[in-house]
Amino acid sequence: MSLFVILLGGDLTVAARLRAQIAGARIIAADSGIRHAATLGLTPELWVGDMDSVDAAEAARWRDVAIERHPADKDMTDGELAAEAALARGATALLLVGAFGGERADHAFLHMTSAIRLAERGVAVRLSSGGEEGWPVLPGETTGDLPPGSLFSLLPFTDLAGLSIDGAKWPLAGRDVPFGSSLTLSNVATGPLRIRLAAGRALLVARIGL
Repeated sequence: MSLFVILLGGDLTVAARLRAQIAGARIIAADSGIRHAATLGLTPELWVGDMDSVDAAEAARWRDVAIERHPADKDMTDGELAAEAALARGATALLLVGAFGGERADHAFLHMTSAIRLAERGVAVRLSSGGEEGWPVLPGETTGDLPPGSLFSLLPFTDLAGLSIDGAKWPLAGRDVPFGSSLTLSNVATGPLRIRLAAGRALLVARIGL
């Protein structure tokens, strides 16, 4: 597996779990996500974006990093462009760091939907802010390694059919969950999660104890 970390512009909490997840990965920064590189002690191999959210100090600090510059008027976000750059370099798995929170709720939402779309292309993808993690749930079986006691929600992006959840305080067996339902909000992991889904798209989002 070839893991690439994409540094995005959202929130970041430095945690031991996140450091372990990024160990040995190749790094690409998306525009203002470059600020997380210093926090995590990383040096990106590529910096992608229109650079409209980067100040002069950051530009000077990372002047030796290769830049793939794009115009401000474009049809893809800097994060999407960075993910495509990683795939072009052979990535088979992506960890989107700084995917949650930040100043732009629309960008945070798009990171989630982009993760689902990438998963449908066969890419293993996870989102993280250090304190929160998430991953797509598509038809079939999905497993997760959340620490016991982690609070998690399964957010439906469509109607869900035949949803089963094991390893949780409130398990489910073969339930249909309409889009917009709160049925799968605020569960607690009791061990390794196993999720089975017959049809639909969802994203699991978990609060990780630091």
